Amino acid sequence: MPLSEQEQRLLDEMERHLMRNDADVVSAPRDGRTLSYRNIVYGTVLVLLGLGGLIIGVSTDLIIIGVLGFVVMLGGVVLAVTPTKGVGRMPADPEKPVRPGKSSSSFMDRMNDRWDKRQEGR
Repeated sequence: MPLSEQEQRLLDEMERHLMRNDADVVSAPRDGRTLSYRNIVYGTVLVLLGLGGLIIGVSTDLIIIGVLGFVVMLGGVVLAVTPTKGVGRMPADPEKPVRPGKSSSSFMDRMNDRWDKRQEGR
């Protein structure tokens, strides 16, 4: 269902206000460190395996398996929340950010590209 004209105007006004007042958030330099989807998935799998080991260790009175399960869980959490060094580059022109090619661009980059094209009237 498309937006009404009033809703579209309100949305455009909110966007302009956000860009004008929070431009420092939008254009803040990134240090190249981002969370990796792969690390989050691997970390989640490790947490689940560790939880299983912890439950088995507690239910069978084998303390060493419970401790190992806890250590695996802890390692999974650390792996999931540790940022990885990105390949990102700082844009040469702050008005036009450098984005990777279509095959390696993120969902948000593709959405931003589509939004930019729509605003330029293409």
